Amino acid sequence: MSDRTRIILQEVTYHCYTRCHGTRNLLQGKYGKLYFIEAIKMCQAYYKFELIASEIVANHIHLVIRTLQDEETISRIMQYIKARIAEKYNRATGRTGAFWNERYGCKIIEHAEDPENYLFRLLWYIGYNPVRKLLSSNPRKNDIGFINCYLIEGYELSIPIKITIHSYFYKLGNNFAECVKKFLEYEDAYLRRLDLYFC
Repeated sequence: MSDRTRIILQEVTYHCYTRCHGTRNLLQGKYGKLYFIEAIKMCQAYYKFELIASEIVANHIHLVIRTLQDEETISRIMQYIKARIAEKYNRATGRTGAFWNERYGCKIIEHAEDPENYLFRLLWYIGYNPVRKLLSSNPRKNDIGFINCYLIEGYELSIPIKITIHSYFYKLGNNFAECVKKFLEYEDAYLRRLDLYFC
C-alpha cells in the first residue's frame, strides 16, 4: 500500500513497485526484460543511489532503492526509470498511450516496526514473485537474479546493473557465510508460510 502523501527523504531505503496499465502483461517477453535492465543501467549512470534489489514480473516491477545524502530523490529516480521503460517499449512496438497504471507505490523500510526483519522478508518475497507467477523455478534462476548477490560473496550479475548489498545484511553475522546462513532462515520461513497458504 503506497503512502497517501509521499515522504521524500535521503539516506533511507524505499520499497517501490508499479504496475502496467490495466495490469496487462506488457513486461513479459524480450522487450520487458531488456528495457527494464536498460532503464536501470541508464539511471545508475545518471543518478547516484544504491539499488538493493530489483525484480520484474509480467505486469509489474519491484525496486528496493536506498537514496543518498545530497543526491536525487526517490521520485526523480522512479520517474526516470518508469519513463525510460515506457519510452523504449512504445518506440520499439509502435504502441501509444499510457504504459503504467498509476503512481508508483512505496514504503520506507526504516519506518517499519522492525526494519531489518521487514527487509529480509521483503527480499525473499520479491525474489519469489516470478516463481509464484510461474515465470521461474527458483529466485536464484530469475532473469535478474539479485538474490544471488546475497548468497554468493562477490557475486556479479550477468546483466549490466549493480546491486548494493544493504548494510542490514552484514548485521546478520560476523562474516559473509554467517550472514548467508541467517538470511536463508528467512527463505525457510517464507516457504513455510507459502505452504500454509496453499494448504
